[in-house]
Amino acid sequence: MTAEPWVSVEQVAQHLGVAKDTVYRWREHRGLTAHRVGRLWKFKLSEVDEWVRAGGADEGKDQQSGGAA
Repeated sequence: MTAEPWVSVEQVAQHLGVAKDTVYRWREHRGLTAHRVGRLWKFKLSEVDEWVRAGGADEGKDQQSGGAA
């Protein structure tokens, strides 16, 4: 059984077709699952995909905090 690799913010952004800043904003304000490794944030793409399927990236969710989606 092969363990799923940890990926960087850049790889998550590329996987989802968004900017790195968007990934950071989603982690901070929308609960995108991430794990801190030293100074870096690391992700499992399976967790990212699950978060997206659960509606975490839906536009409009950030409206209550005044941010733009």
